[in-house]
Amino acid sequence: MDERSRMLADENIGKLLFKLSVPAIIGMLVQAFYNLVDTLFVGRAYGAESIQAIGGIAVAFPIQMIGMAVSLAIGIGGASIISRRLGEREQKKAEKIFANLIFLSLFSSLLITEAGLIFIVPLLKTFGATDTILPYALEYLEVILYGTVLFSLAMVTNAVIRSEGNAKVAMNSMLISGGLNVILDPIFIFSFGMGIRGAAIATVLAQAIGVLYVIRYFLSGKSTLRFRPSDLKPDSKIITEALAIGVSPFTRNVSGSLMIIILNNLLAFYGGDIAIAVFGIINRLLMFTLMPMFGIIQGFQPIVGFNYGAKNFERVKDTVKLAILTTTVMSIAGFLILYLFPEQLFGIFSGDHQLIVEGKNAVRIVVLATPLVGFQVVGAALYQAIGKAKPSLFLSMCRQMLFLIPLVLILPKYLDLPGVWAAFPLADSLAFTVTLIMVIREFRSLAEKGKNVRNDPAAGNLPARGD
Repeated sequence: MDERSRMLADENIGKLLFKLSVPAIIGMLVQAFYNLVDTLFVGRAYGAESIQAIGGIAVAFPIQMIGMAVSLAIGIGGASIISRRLGEREQKKAEKIFANLIFLSLFSSLLITEAGLIFIVPLLKTFGATDTILPYALEYLEVILYGTVLFSLAMVTNAVIRSEGNAKVAMNSMLISGGLNVILDPIFIFSFGMGIRGAAIATVLAQAIGVLYVIRYFLSGKSTLRFRPSDLKPDSKIITEALAIGVSPFTRNVSGSLMIIILNNLLAFYGGDIAIAVFGIINRLLMFTLMPMFGIIQGFQPIVGFNYGAKNFERVKDTVKLAILTTTVMSIAGFLILYLFPEQLFGIFSGDHQLIVEGKNAVRIVVLATPLVGFQVVGAALYQAIGKAKPSLFLSMCRQMLFLIPLVLILPKYLDLPGVWAAFPLADSLAFTVTLIMVIREFRSLAEKGKNVRNDPAAGNLPARGD
């Protein structure tokens, strides 16, 4: 057992979760920050047209989310298997999985780029681009689509790096790309006079440097996993298992995109361009607020996956409890910031008085159930980490597909635009209730498995993968 495996198996859980999560939190915050920065600089660059420019980024973002959804499915699904194989001490199998993830990343991202460029205008119109927003969205998304392969490789390789317990390298990759984007944005937007297209170019260039850093890491031999080109040959069993587990984050992101299609069209009907811009800013603020929780999850998953593979079920339960406590504290803090300081936050993006007033009223409704989100995030991640695809998929679909989309369609008929915003806390409350019931059930199952292992170590067999 190498040093990282011993760390995942034996180190104090609080210390280990801190060690693996803090680099991920920093990296995720930087990533979220440079999404904020794109919107911030573009809003300031366009002055009187800031509402349309911000709306352009808001409409383009859910199309980016589809590419992210595919990459997350590959990265998270594959990383879950790798963590468990390392827990089972099957190094060569873990390395073959790694190479297959690289193949999937390259193949899928090139396909997405080609399809996106062919159908870019109808896609943007479908996602809610009005005639005044469309030119800005088109200018931004064209460039972003050319960088899809870079975004995909970054997400997949960072998931793999975290699965082997090396969170600092994943953090450094995100710090490099995020930091460069913050530096390059004003240069391309203002100094080169490229506006919204400059924001997209800066994002793609920064991501390219981050990917080069990750490639250097794997080629240096510092990784637990070795990359062998011969392993790139697609293995249907590996691909099927990875995608079965990864279908949960995929569904969550795609359902998010579907939700935004519906939402942007409703917002255009009930509130026009300004309502779309308001939601674009709220979405960015929520991402920045929630990212620390996803950093906890990225530190949590390799611990849970490794110890589940090693049949150390008590350690799995202890890790889940600590993650729930930590993310709940974070979600409460995020709620307080967004609820108490909305005018100041919206004022960063634009000086438009109407945008700030409408944004303040909207965000105070949207975030009402945010304190419950941390528990939801941990619940869905638990099933991903232990390889149970079906419950993970259900929880990922739960909030968006089962609750949020129906509520967004129904409530505005009675409450007009405020009904759109009210759908968010109601959906979060319902999703929390479902997640709570499922996590309690899984804890009982883990307790039973732990009892079996203590009584008869040979009896603690794991369920079939994908259960």
